Amino acid sequence: MKKTFYLFVCSLLMIACKKESAIDSEITNIPVDVKIERFDQEFMNSTPENFAALKQKYPYLLSPNIPDSVWFNKKKNPLFKELYQETQTKFSDLSPLKEELKLLFQHIKYYYPNENPGKVITLLSEVDIESRTIYTDSLSLISLDTYLGKDHKFYVDFDSYILPDFEPSRIPVDLAENFAVQKIVVPQDRTFLSQMVYWGKIMYMKELLLPKTSDALKIGYTEDQLKWAETNETQVWKFFVESKYLFDNDVKLIARFIQRAPFSKFYLELDHESPGSIGVYIGWQIVRSYMKNNNVTLQEMVLKDAKTIFDQSKYKPKK
Repeated sequence: MKKTFYLFVCSLLMIACKKESAIDSEITNIPVDVKIERFDQEFMNSTPENFAALKQKYPYLLSPNIPDSVWFNKKKNPLFKELYQETQTKFSDLSPLKEELKLLFQHIKYYYPNENPGKVITLLSEVDIESRTIYTDSLSLISLDTYLGKDHKFYVDFDSYILPDFEPSRIPVDLAENFAVQKIVVPQDRTFLSQMVYWGKIMYMKELLLPKTSDALKIGYTEDQLKWAETNETQVWKFFVESKYLFDNDVKLIARFIQRAPFSKFYLELDHESPGSIGVYIGWQIVRSYMKNNNVTLQEMVLKDAKTIFDQSKYKPKK
């Protein structure tokens, strides 16, 4: 009997592996031509004679309402020149990034065939961390000066828990997230459960778009922080339920458990042991459980409301 059951399980695993392998093969065969245009270089190497042509090429980056003198003064600014030099040193070769973006774009086209990713433009945003990456249906923008590495001198004034965001490995993750937030509607109600599931949807989409990326990198944790979340998932969920937070509209819960922070705020001794945004992690597990237990597509899932997803998820934290 045990042998028969073992063979049955092995057969199911083999079927699942073959199906996954077939999907992987289909995705990697999707034609995507990634073209990276170095606006950062073109801008710094421009001259008064060819600047009009550059403005015509990049009207969304060089506003016609701003006098040319402003742009040329920026190029002469010592800090901007240093920013440019540091960026060129770090990103002299974008071939590895190009391959990573190709795989991301292939996954985007697999799940959303009408998308047309491929054109990428690199620029300097003077360390604008709110606009590190921008995805549109016609092009993607990447601010290279926000990915020089967590130990770079330009980032000394940022909080330590944010510094890992400056690693180059974050580029595909940030671009995938920017794509996801455009596909997932922000919930109208402000319950804590809705916020968790909303971010859980984003995390699940990132998981599908970046299957080779570690869970820790996708959620912005260290491996130790991810281990803490996995180990304490049951206790965290029990705390949320017993505190009657799930259908609570208190906006403070978002600051305590959803937003980026050095740690989550249970107001207990364990606070400083916990990673921030633990509610995002829990929401991710709820959505994972929903997708495992329901035969729905990604596109169908993102349209479901939080309560439906939760009720049909059969979510049960690992013990």
